[in-house]
Amino acid sequence: MLVRYQGHFQRAGTGMPRCLITGGAGFIGSHLACGLVEEGWDVVVLDLLRTGHRRNLENVADRIAFRKASVLDRTALAEAMTGVDVVFHVAAMVSVPESIADPVGCHEICATGTLNILLAAKEAGVRRVVYSASSSAYGDAATCPIAESSLLEPKSPYAAGKLAGEMYCLAIGGTSELETVRLRYFNVFGPRQDPSSPYSGVISLFCTAMLRGDRPTVFGDGLQTRDFIAVEDVVRANILAATTEGLDGEVFNVGTGNRISVLDLVSTLNELLGKSIEPVMGPPRVGDVRHSQADISAMRSRLGFEPTIGFKEGLARTLDDYRTTS
Repeated sequence: MLVRYQGHFQRAGTGMPRCLITGGAGFIGSHLACGLVEEGWDVVVLDLLRTGHRRNLENVADRIAFRKASVLDRTALAEAMTGVDVVFHVAAMVSVPESIADPVGCHEICATGTLNILLAAKEAGVRRVVYSASSSAYGDAATCPIAESSLLEPKSPYAAGKLAGEMYCLAIGGTSELETVRLRYFNVFGPRQDPSSPYSGVISLFCTAMLRGDRPTVFGDGLQTRDFIAVEDVVRANILAATTEGLDGEVFNVGTGNRISVLDLVSTLNELLGKSIEPVMGPPRVGDVRHSQADISAMRSRLGFEPTIGFKEGLARTLDDYRTTS
């Protein structure tokens, strides 16, 4: 039986609520691990360290349990689920270009890996799985802002794999007592986002390039827009999704409700850096959507969620992090 403890749920007769974070050494997962530790959760991190790093967890290393394993290892998953109340499933192949280069690998991690997580959680008696879904499922939406009820038209193997994970949440959750909540992230950014990969996100690439005085590459005309949300707000959204009652089977957009063009991103970085760097204009990338903006009215009304970190403030925090770590 699960009981409420300081706004959370836990197994009766135990101490703090216990959670498993897959991909917990990555960008979003490590921030979530730190946030949950601060909230008093008993945290287990599972990560293969393919793109994640132990250094991302150094501030909480002595307060978490760490397991190096893949979401494709069903034995390791079963062991990691022991005594777990909530699973935050963050692990994924995180890049559209990489998914195009390796669609089978993307399917294995995003779709099969999610199915493995759900089956292991069901078998272990986990109460709820909070699934990190993606706004890429919407493809090129006809109108913005985009509501959860909008047509789903994935344009890349990444988008298809993440959407397949959503369908497995509904299928496994709908045939068992396991609760699932899906969070469709828009463009998450912030400290610890790895800029070293050719598949890194636009903000991490632009921040590090412009800190060096280099010209960032803009693919297309630069007028494409994104809803950029700070990772700290994404952590809050996850905790609300884990602890709010009555959400089984539901899906929520996680964004700010605003949109910023890529050229506006360059302009804001120039302002923060006191520079006037002009971007290099390149051809459009295959699989990229034109515009993206979240309708977050459901998150506001059902979970009481409101973004707290503005775009410029979030960029300033990100730049500060890269200054100290580069």
